[in-house]
Amino acid sequence: MAYCPFHVCDEGVPPKVQATNIDGNCPPFTQGDMTQHMEIWPAIDLRGGCCVRLIQGDYDRETIFGDDPVAMAAQWVEAGAERLHLVDLDGARDGQMGNAEAIRAIRKRVDVPCQLGGGIRDGKVIQQLFNWGIDRLVVGTKALKNPVWFREVCEQHPGQLVAGVDARNGRVATDGWLETSDVVATQLATTLAQLPLAGIVYTDIAKDGMMTGPNFEAMRQMSEAVEVPVIASGGVTTKEDVRQLAEIPMAGCIIGRTLYEGKLTMAEALEAAQHTNS
Repeated sequence: MAYCPFHVCDEGVPPKVQATNIDGNCPPFTQGDMTQHMEIWPAIDLRGGCCVRLIQGDYDRETIFGDDPVAMAAQWVEAGAERLHLVDLDGARDGQMGNAEAIRAIRKRVDVPCQLGGGIRDGKVIQQLFNWGIDRLVVGTKALKNPVWFREVCEQHPGQLVAGVDARNGRVATDGWLETSDVVATQLATTLAQLPLAGIVYTDIAKDGMMTGPNFEAMRQMSEAVEVPVIASGGVTTKEDVRQLAEIPMAGCIIGRTLYEGKLTMAEALEAAQHTNS
């Protein structure tokens, strides 16, 4: 993949883009309150400063959707997105931030809550990202490999960290999905849910980027296994997919490739998310 240069400076930064509700106000940042509709999280996956999507987490199966992730973030917010899910793919693979400039620029550009995952394995990095204005951070690999450390940072930042549980055939995958452990996903989630988390992002790797629909049964099992909000990720393709996830009910869902390819619009996703059993 050719490197995609990206630079941002403070001069000439356009006004922040806000999502507005019916009253014209910026919507509140909920943490899976199921009295509200299911949250829709458009995904912005970053690699080499570009906005990309992978298939099943395979770095060799990449599609580049744009070289301006800041404009992409603004586009989703203008379309009605009330929050954004950012992923530093370089960070997930390498264990350290690889798209810092793009992340900071997105946070400056949009005025909606942003959560970020990928390579977050250090307490100093966590504090730095919060200082940049990132609202929630998703921690996966380090949470599994060093549970004592993860407990400590959760207690230092209650309600601000999300556990990223990524599974391949029900087993937890780590290190940018390059390694698969023997740990059962629901068992790990049950342990993590005892911490002061903001929630859990549960990704079915086999479904990710395939546009064949989510693994509804796996999502239901995860949602029922824990008391904390669970955000579904992987395979969400159609309005009906969103509706079914809302009916489980999931606290939220992350949507990627189908939005970029125009097979599902933000308006359709937001409308389908209203259909909950609560």
